Amino acid sequence: MTASPQFKRSPVAMALLGILHMEPMHPYAIQRRIKGWGKDKVVNVGQRAGLYKTIARLQDAGLVAVRETGRDQQYPERTVYEITDAGRAAFTTWLTEMIAQPRNEFPEFPAALSFLMLLGPDQAKAELERRIVATRARIAEIDSDAAQSAPLGLPRIVTLEDEYQRAVAEAELHWLEAVVADLAAGTLTWSWESLVPHADQSIRS
Repeated sequence: MTASPQFKRSPVAMALLGILHMEPMHPYAIQRRIKGWGKDKVVNVGQRAGLYKTIARLQDAGLVAVRETGRDQQYPERTVYEITDAGRAAFTTWLTEMIAQPRNEFPEFPAALSFLMLLGPDQAKAELERRIVATRARIAEIDSDAAQSAPLGLPRIVTLEDEYQRAVAEAELHWLEAVVADLAAGTLTWSWESLVPHADQSIRS
């Protein structure tokens, strides 16, 4: 079966193919493995209904297939899926593209920053200070998880996403602190009146 060229990749779909790339498995076990490996920090598999929908889409696209069906006492669902040749090819293509090619993923924070001026300097400073606290807590959480995993002797390659997330969080923290310092010093400030003349102007060419 040929994979549908219309299938839109996603982190969840990529992760599902990655798990099935190693061995056939049923959805409940896939979810447990992703969570057991700590990959649920970077792949949203919290809602099992969404997981089943993604598997159904992968099956419709010819990227996975049913290997066997059945039930046992340990798991509520026992439809075992396996990756197809088309799925292996798609997985390799997605993985290499997602690693090598930066993509605008439209996260919430930059979108909110683009309208930060509507809060006013004082409230903007207060909200950014709250984010600083949350970001420091996030870094501490990552460090705590790393400390707990250290005795396991895990290879670095299986924890690179944690390393990356810490580096990104650390960089964001430094940036947030600099912006808040500018707001506190008054070197970054604005008023609605000062922004009105620019409302209809194209800032970027």
